[in-house]
Amino acid sequence: MDKQAAERRIQELRTGINHHNYLYYVEDRPEITDAEYDLLLRELQQMETEFPELITADSPTQRVGARPLEKFSQVTHRIPMLSLENAFNEEEMRDFDERVKRFLGLAAGHEIEYVCEPKMDGLAVEIVYENGELTVGTTRGDGYVGEDVTQNLRTVKSIPLRLAAPKPPMLFEVRGEVYLGLSPFQKLNAEREEAGDPPFANPRNAAAGSLRQLDSRITARRPLSIFCYAAGAVEGHAFASQSDLLATIPRWGLPVNPLIRKVSGIGGVLDYYREMTEKRESLPYEIDGVVVKVDSFLLQRELGEKSRSPRWAIAWKFPPRQAVTVVEDIVPQVGRTGVITPVAHLRPVEVSGVMVSRATLHNWEEMEKKDIRKGDTVVVERAGDVIPAVVKVLAEKRQGDEKPLPIPESCPECGSEVVKIPGEVAVRCLGLSCPAQIRETIIHFASRHAMDIDGMGDKYIEQLLKLGLVKNVADLYYLKKDDFMRFERMGDKLAENLLNAIANSKERELSRFIFALGIRHVGEHTAKLLASAFGSMENLERTSVDELLSIREVGPQVAQSIRTFFHNRDNIQVIERMFEAGVRPTVEEKKVGGRFTGKTFVFTGALTRFTRDDAKRMVENEGGHAAGSVSKKTDFVVAGAEAGSKLEKARALGVTVLTEDEFLAMLEE
Repeated sequence: MDKQAAERRIQELRTGINHHNYLYYVEDRPEITDAEYDLLLRELQQMETEFPELITADSPTQRVGARPLEKFSQVTHRIPMLSLENAFNEEEMRDFDERVKRFLGLAAGHEIEYVCEPKMDGLAVEIVYENGELTVGTTRGDGYVGEDVTQNLRTVKSIPLRLAAPKPPMLFEVRGEVYLGLSPFQKLNAEREEAGDPPFANPRNAAAGSLRQLDSRITARRPLSIFCYAAGAVEGHAFASQSDLLATIPRWGLPVNPLIRKVSGIGGVLDYYREMTEKRESLPYEIDGVVVKVDSFLLQRELGEKSRSPRWAIAWKFPPRQAVTVVEDIVPQVGRTGVITPVAHLRPVEVSGVMVSRATLHNWEEMEKKDIRKGDTVVVERAGDVIPAVVKVLAEKRQGDEKPLPIPESCPECGSEVVKIPGEVAVRCLGLSCPAQIRETIIHFASRHAMDIDGMGDKYIEQLLKLGLVKNVADLYYLKKDDFMRFERMGDKLAENLLNAIANSKERELSRFIFALGIRHVGEHTAKLLASAFGSMENLERTSVDELLSIREVGPQVAQSIRTFFHNRDNIQVIERMFEAGVRPTVEEKKVGGRFTGKTFVFTGALTRFTRDDAKRMVENEGGHAAGSVSKKTDFVVAGAEAGSKLEKARALGVTVLTEDEFLAMLEE
């Protein structure tokens, strides 16, 4: 394809991707699947890789990839982002309506046109578009000066990098609330707890923490969204009212909350507030009230502002979603990944219309920090989590017999010794036979990159557990045909195929067996290093932390995790039972004298000619080493589309950078 044809196709792809972003994020009516969208984006990435001179700042491929900042710079808002006065009941809202009419000299019976909006519980930002292109994005800050978070806002997919307006304003400052939905919030917290990081207290904190990352690639992994609700400085376009603004900017590609409504008079405001109060619990995001604004911009200008807030708007806050109750017991609960969480069993209490009897205490550090004990009188809150949380203890109500819950010495589910790895807040059970985590353990053990037991999918594993046929991974190797014939819709041939698949897995490579055990922090690459260094499971089981640390790329955290796993007697027994059943892990022989012997490769960016797994296999088949990070010891970096910090580091260190085609050519030499 020549440059002219490429330019046309690139523009077609950008137009199409932006169109589908608009349908997905603004209209909420996608026309294509996620997979189809990904294909369009991948094609655009490939085209821009071939023709880098055609890359533009507003291309959908340029949302992520800038180098991490050392600190945020400050930006002064052209027009201050004022805070709103709050109202907490109907009487205060009626007073607001009367003040507006009195200031405007209107009769008491006159009905003002208001725009009512859900008050999002997120982080206020301002995004500046110049001639339609996103140039600057800032936080609210103190209302006058905010932090420059442009790189991070560019990663939020619902924010257009270029306005879709046919004739965009020369300058358009739009203001909105960046937020994290409840489902992504819960998933993010689960991932943080699994990684040993403290969970975010609520979606607002999670959104704020995500947007204030100095490394925009971290922000990009957080599924942030935005609803726009106001304008700052505008040059080249005039809006007559708030409702006019909110009807126009969605056509420019900016998301607006679909629940926003124009109402007449204070009666309409009251009805809207009651409706939002009822809908609050069913919304996929957090709101903490409604915002009421005089619709007409002419009347807004006449009303003006006080020192820190406008006279034409007010936030009517919801009652707090809190209640006081008693902690009747604290029970350790084992999650599917082995993390043990203290859970408070509460005297049932109604919190914003829902009866609550349990609350998560997150982890022992958090529980000790708040000094929560069995028998305490506490304040509980529903703040974006499925299970409510304890906000604080009312220590003045203590009787003297309240008792804290110590970290358990053994797993409450399987009796295995529990561990708390230094540097993590999580307390874990690492037992291979733990009933609370056996499903995930077996799924991982049987997966393609582990023991690769063909056909042993989630549904069959669930039936094995339901029928009580397996209690740990070793039990897989003692199954008989009659066991499988107890399954729903199971025939002779299928049962034989499953048994053969299990039998075939008995002689997998040692590295895959190590990976299949699910040792924390031991992925496929580390498992290969361990297999190469120790040569057998017996040697690995007996190794010391110091011996582990002598292996390149094995650090203190990984070494301690390995020793902790093999210190667990239950794990050793499960491994021994597998060996007794005929499991014999084989040791891979390194190829000596291959093209890449002694060479270290790093693969980065979006690879299109092969997968990362294929790349590692090709390197290792030629005696080389595929690493995950760039260092002075790296010989080659193979860079695909959107290669970021690894590519930059390679160039800084003078490491040879290859394209995918150049790498493949080396294999053919």
